Amino acid sequence: MARTSSTETAIKNMLIPLVQAIGRSGKLIYLLIFLIVGFLAYQFFTKKANTTTIEYDTNLIQVQIKNVGKLVVTEGHFAEVLTYKDKKETYIPGLSFDKKALVVINADVTVGFDLSKVTYDIDAKNKVLTITNIPKEEIKISPDFKYYDTESSTFNEFTGDDYNKINKIARANLLKKIEKSTLKTNAQNRLLSELSKMLIVTNSLGWTLSYKGNVVKNDKDLELKIIN
Repeated sequence: MARTSSTETAIKNMLIPLVQAIGRSGKLIYLLIFLIVGFLAYQFFTKKANTTTIEYDTNLIQVQIKNVGKLVVTEGHFAEVLTYKDKKETYIPGLSFDKKALVVINADVTVGFDLSKVTYDIDAKNKVLTITNIPKEEIKISPDFKYYDTESSTFNEFTGDDYNKINKIARANLLKKIEKSTLKTNAQNRLLSELSKMLIVTNSLGWTLSYKGNVVKNDKDLELKIIN
């Protein structure tokens, strides 16, 4: 902006004395020539400054997005006590072969967003940054199983299928606990915190941040249009 202002001043300082001199001499054709030359010079210098500014803005936005592109994670610990029972019926009424186990599961859980997978489009002409994709949260469960009071019979012993069933049931129960906890909410808040840095940069440069055809103006818009 300072460069454009100084250029305008220089052109005016050059043209005004010439115009006054030409006006006194009555040579109108020369006046028109000087006016055209002055206009072209003004357009040249102004266009050059605007292009430089746009390139600078674009590079700054790309650097900020690169800085945001990291993995944000929240961690939690959950415990689950599971009583597993299985009954194998026989053709004799009242006779069955049972097996059961008391299982204690301690699990470390992480919920995160890999922001390196965020994709975007930069419209330098209209000064619009459009987020085209935000990855869904990644939930990782690392369980530790401990078996107590395990009972089985010769005709109904524990097999790999039983352990797979216990693993599946435990994981389903843990996912329900995660949904009811604040773990996902905390991860989303961290996501908003990182994306708000992009909003700050675009706003400060006079650009517009957009997602799914909606303009994002503030942190509230981020929460409503991106998280929800």
